[in-house]
Amino acid sequence: MSEIRPSARLVDPVGSGQSASSLSGLRCLVLGGGGFLGLNLCNRLAEAGAEVTCFSRSHPQAEVLDRRVARVVGQFADRLALANAVDRQDIVFHLIAGSVPESSNRDPNAELSAAPIATLHLLEICRAARIKKLVFSSSGGAIYGIPRAIPISEQAPTDPISAYGISKLMIEKSLHLYRHLHGIDYQILRIANPYGRFQLGTKHQGLIGSYIYRVLTDQPLEVWGTGSVVRDFLHIDDVSDAFLGAVDYQGPHKVLNVGSGRGLSVHQVITELKVAFGRDDLPCVHRPSRAADVPANVLDTALIRSELGWQPRVPLQTGLTGTIAWMRAHLAQSLAAGTPTGAS
Repeated sequence: MSEIRPSARLVDPVGSGQSASSLSGLRCLVLGGGGFLGLNLCNRLAEAGAEVTCFSRSHPQAEVLDRRVARVVGQFADRLALANAVDRQDIVFHLIAGSVPESSNRDPNAELSAAPIATLHLLEICRAARIKKLVFSSSGGAIYGIPRAIPISEQAPTDPISAYGISKLMIEKSLHLYRHLHGIDYQILRIANPYGRFQLGTKHQGLIGSYIYRVLTDQPLEVWGTGSVVRDFLHIDDVSDAFLGAVDYQGPHKVLNVGSGRGLSVHQVITELKVAFGRDDLPCVHRPSRAADVPANVLDTALIRSELGWQPRVPLQTGLTGTIAWMRAHLAQSLAAGTPTGAS
């Protein structure tokens, strides 16, 4: 395990239009801080005055992480590294996921024996360290499975059709158990489909990021099935707003949906991207539908709006054009440096 404080700068924040509450002096640990959600959250926490530590399995690129953020490199399964990172923290953000929905079904045993078990060890560490709160990034899509009604409320049945979704649900139930047994405070955010800066688009998760990457690298867009699958997309700045709002929330609702409340089919996403790119056509290649894909997923966000006063603020076209600009600059920088475009 190593720790450094990089000299870096914030890169291209779109800005949600929602001012960050002051978290001055609050010590925050972001587990999975080197990923898409984590990098954005670390920067927002630092901007709000928190003392932030980014825990990641590898060093994030220095230019994307606020220079005020401490970086700790370690594995989630390494209990000693985890205990050292949690020590003296106030808030722990758990953003670590095992895989992605589609690939998790290839080896459910590996999926269900990784993140859930490591999270139990984390909860024991948090109990001993007497942290104030654990905020968990759950899945607003995979955890519900095939919905009975749209939009999906927090009270809807949770019947995942992927091992990834079951893993998230197991972690949620573990948080509830440790609150019951030991009084550990927690907040679960079931997040829809975020997009924005730092989403590289090279992995099999994040439709918008993947499509922008493929357009910029002259590859056809992959359409799985008929293209009628509907998803709920929101900008990463709106997600970060929800994370910050969860820190001070003391209400009774331990599970909150985080989404736009608006559904877009794959074909509608492609239409929006044509506008953002100023293109009349984007070539597509069709693939067979995937077993882990539910036909529609749109989250009911009435509860988080009433409890946190949160609402999505970044319009889709604003978010798309900002994401395109960031990824274009990232690809140009990677090319100039001679590094693979998928490097993080």
